[in-house]
Amino acid sequence: MNQMTFGVVVFPGSNCDHDMQYMLEHLLNQKVEMLWHKDTKLPKKCDAIVLPGGFSYGDYLRSGALARFSPIMSEVMNFADKGGYVIGVCNGFQILCESGLLPGALLHNNNRKFICKNQYLSVVTNKSDFTSLCANGQVIKVPIAHGEGHYYADAATLKQLNKEDRILFRYCGPEGEITDEFNPNGSEENIAGICNAKRNVFGMMPHPERCADAVLGNTDGRILFESLIAGK
Repeated sequence: MNQMTFGVVVFPGSNCDHDMQYMLEHLLNQKVEMLWHKDTKLPKKCDAIVLPGGFSYGDYLRSGALARFSPIMSEVMNFADKGGYVIGVCNGFQILCESGLLPGALLHNNNRKFICKNQYLSVVTNKSDFTSLCANGQVIKVPIAHGEGHYYADAATLKQLNKEDRILFRYCGPEGEITDEFNPNGSEENIAGICNAKRNVFGMMPHPERCADAVLGNTDGRILFESLIAGK
């Protein structure tokens, strides 16, 4: 397996940072640098940055809104602008949208409740370095845990995302059924993850790091990071 160096950002309120570190270091044998939200420089050798799940800054104002202004985010944005890989999971996805690295916003779930369960996803495209080892239409089971996971974008943005093949995942049923029945939070078009136009910034609400260890009985999440590493 190729070797990459991942920077995992730790914000006040992050709670999936060490889950991500464990997966990358111990399951995928990658190098990990833990990055503090007040850092103003990235490691000289850094191939990808991960914004993990949690409740950065206590979700005050709205999820990801304060984290977007942390000192490290200027470096993350510059890194992305230069073509570096940036992955945002759950709260990380919210931060990417707040920072403008990805379009749209994450709203409160339609049922106004926190949802924590296993959820099926359909891989919409494998034309990204984050999904390259997947088959189009492949169904994977990945846990979700969020209160503000309703992906929203206006009609023009949704049209552009579809046209440019930038939707990575849609919520679905066990056989890949993409219907309202299997949409847990009301996301537009069942969208669970997207990428930017340059295809180097990836955001998703489900937690692949929580389904990467065989001891948990599900390793469906590994293929996403294995895809990224394989393409390096």
